[in-house]
Amino acid sequence: MIATLISVIIANSSFKGLYDDLFYNTYIFGHFNFHMIINDFLMAIFFLYVTLEIKKEVEYGMLSSFKKASFPILASLGGVIVPAIIYLIFNFKSGYSDGLGAVISTDIAFAVGMFMIFKSKLNSELKIFLLSLAVVDDLIAIIAILFLYSSKLNYMALLISIGIMVVLICLNKIFKVKNIWVYLGVGLILWYFIYLSGIHATISGVFLAMAIPSERLGSKGSIAEKLEHKLMYLCNLIILPLFAFANTSVVLTLNVAVPNSFNLVMGIILGLVIGKPLGVVLFSFIATKLHIAEKPKDISWRSITEVAMLTGIGFTMAIFTCELAFLGNKDVINLAKLSIFISAMLSVVCTNMLLSAKRIRFRIKGFAK
Repeated sequence: MIATLISVIIANSSFKGLYDDLFYNTYIFGHFNFHMIINDFLMAIFFLYVTLEIKKEVEYGMLSSFKKASFPILASLGGVIVPAIIYLIFNFKSGYSDGLGAVISTDIAFAVGMFMIFKSKLNSELKIFLLSLAVVDDLIAIIAILFLYSSKLNYMALLISIGIMVVLICLNKIFKVKNIWVYLGVGLILWYFIYLSGIHATISGVFLAMAIPSERLGSKGSIAEKLEHKLMYLCNLIILPLFAFANTSVVLTLNVAVPNSFNLVMGIILGLVIGKPLGVVLFSFIATKLHIAEKPKDISWRSITEVAMLTGIGFTMAIFTCELAFLGNKDVINLAKLSIFISAMLSVVCTNMLLSAKRIRFRIKGFAK
């Protein structure tokens, strides 16, 4: 939150030029500037960490059955379909329909960050629900980017990436390799070729996590669990603050001269703030009634709604999509960024309001007793 606040202040000050030079004109390796290193490489490590946590729950925890795992997946589909419908209602004929991808993803980093801030008021068991949901709809967003905005896919690099993934699976299942550095080394090569393929490179973290051995070795735990524990501090203390600082430089000015600006703004804000949580709760509720999915025990629909409100934090993936969809139109991009920023703030406020209302109700009940 501090990193985000500083970034927004700098973006609206005379230091904006220095900020842009730091992230966009400072090259760390070859053509990789500081911003690309954070968003494409460091966030792949974050996706690796998150997927390892989900993988543990799939094999040993609250996602260990088909119905349990289906619950966040189907909730995620609702969190994609409903906001997309709302956005298209406003923008089908506005000229901004290409920006559809801006409302279908949840920013894992910020959503989980806010979950941890509200942790004492939320049901802690729903962290895995939020993580799983966010990973699924980010994968959907990456697929949407692949088909809607990727005009130059490198099919040779994509084919090599598939081959490397096969190698990783063989290392695990056939050769039973237990050295984590072998997987990380091959994973680095996987990241590079996925980057070359034109697909968002962060997905390499998801694929790598799927290939790392998760069989528990007695009381020591699995290789995957050990790696997850080691990555926790790196992700929480370094990668997330850097990510926030590098991606939240929103210029807080509204250009009303943008044609059909009302449609764009309302499509994004209503799609994220209302459409995301509505879709998540609606689809998960229908799935449980149809016995397709199983809601976690002792967790109320109110608790799920409180966490679902955080899915309206689209942020960086949404901003990335807008930059692709409205390429070259700076006024439209900034207006979309501002709308995404407002949506994130409103989602946090709405979550806090729900939690505060529950706390006030409990206090009134306690006083009455």
